[in-house]
Amino acid sequence: MQRLVLAVFLTLAMAGFPGLAGAAVIGSWNLEHLGWNNDKRLDLVARVAGRFDLLAVQELMNDEALAALEQELEAVSGEEWSSMASHAVGRSRYQEHYGFLWRESRVESLGGGALFIDSRDVFAREPFSARFRDRESGDTFVTATVHVVYGDGLADRRPEVEALADYWQWLDEAYPDTPRMLMGDFNMAPDDPAWAPLRALGAVPALNGQATTLGTTPGRYASPYDNIWYRPDRLSPQALGMLRYPALTGLDHVAAREHVSDHAPVYLALHQGELRALPPGAGEVAGAGGASHARAAGCIDLNASSVAMLERLPHIGPARAEAIVAGRPWAGSAELSRIDGIAVGRLADIRDSGRLCSG
Repeated sequence: MQRLVLAVFLTLAMAGFPGLAGAAVIGSWNLEHLGWNNDKRLDLVARVAGRFDLLAVQELMNDEALAALEQELEAVSGEEWSSMASHAVGRSRYQEHYGFLWRESRVESLGGGALFIDSRDVFAREPFSARFRDRESGDTFVTATVHVVYGDGLADRRPEVEALADYWQWLDEAYPDTPRMLMGDFNMAPDDPAWAPLRALGAVPALNGQATTLGTTPGRYASPYDNIWYRPDRLSPQALGMLRYPALTGLDHVAAREHVSDHAPVYLALHQGELRALPPGAGEVAGAGGASHARAAGCIDLNASSVAMLERLPHIGPARAEAIVAGRPWAGSAELSRIDGIAVGRLADIRDSGRLCSG
């Protein structure tokens, strides 16, 4: 069920919290004008979004589009999903919404969302936050999302990035004793000096310099703008990464930018959290440039699975699993021959195991 949120602040109950131990996979994705009449393939968007348990969405142009994506997610995953949208934010005629989508079997919403009261009027689009609980562990956490203004250059973006330190402290007051994640499209590399105030508060980026926007050349990524900031003394991620989603859709980068998004999703997997595989039959992509990708439930993804998952492959122990992670991205399993000790015979065993998401 979709929930359109009009509130700008919520009174939140204090939740005792020794540290997060859940296994949800939490993602963030700029969906490039979701809701406009722009040839968006909502079914392909859902195939990618369905890899996560909770997803923050930026560049949502209307709440009806979020409801439609929720329905597609339920069709692709065979599970119940819910969503929450902010009202439109923006200083001009151009406005956007923020949204959250979550898998009901894994994540529970603890009420509505809150738009930041920006008394200094720094943000072109005030950040949006909500509190959730991991159903398996019972642990509570806060997700907050923002889309920093692009403007004419870094000088236009830096005031908003610097002001995120004030917002981080506001989150601490609004959701006391609750670990929090600040995610979104920041239009700023994480090593820019503008991040110094937030870093001084103990926050660190999930990705350090990882490019997250799709270039027009297949396999090439550009600006490191999308990220998730968190405090490592409050969260213990199992994995951090960016999902190179075109392989899930059968599209090259040009078509993916046109029909899905020019940004790739970023994610933080808590403890033993794993990116969800598509259920049997859901991975057949039709009408996507002639390509088809069948993915079995529980399959192992060379570009996304954790070290522990990779060790389930034949001939892959801890050292080789770490080498796979360090060697990402992989265009296919044939490239595993670059790793010491994986020759033709062992590569054949890995491929024949049936455990890989693709050949």
